[in-house]
Amino acid sequence: MREAAGALAARALELPELARARTVAAYVSVGSEPGTLALLDALCARGVRVLLPALLPDNDLDWGAYSGEGSLARVQRGGKMALFEPTGERLGPDAVAGADVVLLPGLAVDARGMRLGRGGGSYDRVLARLEGAGAHPALVVLLYDSEVVERVPAEAHDRPVHAVVTPSGVRRFRSGA
Repeated sequence: MREAAGALAARALELPELARARTVAAYVSVGSEPGTLALLDALCARGVRVLLPALLPDNDLDWGAYSGEGSLARVQRGGKMALFEPTGERLGPDAVAGADVVLLPGLAVDARGMRLGRGGGSYDRVLARLEGAGAHPALVVLLYDSEVVERVPAEAHDRPVHAVVTPSGVRRFRSGA
């Protein structure tokens, strides 16, 4: 797992979008997701402002700044999976609109660039909020190689992403451009 996280961070850091980003909205991996802490720390070391989500009671996302592992708290809400959220000031759900890149979690992404999420709708709201604000950050999903599949179910509100980063490389999608 740590090896995959290191490879994922190395691949992601090669992205031109991340090289020039001043603000990146990201997330802390949980469960079996590819590890993101190495990437978050590398972005901070570059001087990038990293925003992390905090889950709201209605499944929407608020945002806070990441400044290292010490700025995280493990949060358990009801029967849901425990998440790591930023402990500092909440910046509001609209803070994501200032991001140059949004790193998205997912279960899979397909050949069209469609992302399969966990079904809570949190990131669907984020993508709708970005569209409503006229913001056009690069949308990048972080996955294992085996999670890049031929096709995932998609609904009318789903939006394609620009790229997927896996431990073995980067795949770009024209539909997300």
